[in-house]
Amino acid sequence: MEAIRKVAIVGAGLVGRGWAIVFARAGHDVVIYDGSAEIRATVIDRVGASLEDMREAGLVDAVEPIMRRVSVVDTLEAAVAGADYVQESVLERSDVKRAVCLEIDRVMRPDAVVGSSSSGIPASAFTQECANRARFLVVHPVNPPHLIPLVELVPAPWTDAEVVPWLRAQMEQAGQAAIVVRKEVDGFVLNRLQGALLNEAWALLEEGVASAADIDLTVSHGLGYRWSFMGPFETIDLNAPGGIADYARRLGPLYHSIALARRDPAPWSEALIAKAEAERREKLSASHLGERSTWRDRNLMALAAHKRRTGT
Repeated sequence: MEAIRKVAIVGAGLVGRGWAIVFARAGHDVVIYDGSAEIRATVIDRVGASLEDMREAGLVDAVEPIMRRVSVVDTLEAAVAGADYVQESVLERSDVKRAVCLEIDRVMRPDAVVGSSSSGIPASAFTQECANRARFLVVHPVNPPHLIPLVELVPAPWTDAEVVPWLRAQMEQAGQAAIVVRKEVDGFVLNRLQGALLNEAWALLEEGVASAADIDLTVSHGLGYRWSFMGPFETIDLNAPGGIADYARRLGPLYHSIALARRDPAPWSEALIAKAEAERREKLSASHLGERSTWRDRNLMALAAHKRRTGT
């Protein structure tokens, strides 16, 4: 399989725009399509604004050379027909993804590869009817993908075995950190890990153990410091004198007892959601969510620049 040269982005919301930056920054020609005329009219400006912020943070040298590689078209066929790789980033619903993947399937090159930005729905749930289904898989980024490099590659049972190692190499060449999920499970790896933490956070809030703000502080000023450059296995390997086996012997029983305490998890109730919403709105009004998202992205840029400088 040859290297990616031309990429089609189908769906140009937050994730699709981030993917456009990832591939254009890597030197690929990127053609964007979205079903919304309003999004198509504004996506170039939004991509340019994100790149300008990245330039100020030292993550790209110049904006204009990257922008020259990005274009927008008015039909899905115009985006997909000549693409080596297609990144689908439409609404996270099986029926929507099935319909869009069938559209892509009808106009794609038979040797092209299609990745879906699904965050938890496996490709087998929406690509079964595609004639070229062996060329489809899940390629799930972390939002925003141009600032957080992790990508989960999750093949369907019928995905061509050559596609996954090829795409992993292509993603790494584009600056992403790709992992392979060896079998389909709901939520894949990232959201199963995130879900475990979220479910415990909600339970602690509901039980009155700590406030939402203090639970957030525990992660942002505690666990998150290490997790920004180490994973859980390396963390515990370094947290006991004898390494991971020593840690497991010392603290395994504690974690087992914690797990046993959560053997009957409850759904997040409306009352609990309302409690968390009230606490968050005391900290941040709904009218400032957009500004805070920009603040988040700029802090991610600063972290990414630091990790680049230090080689972490």
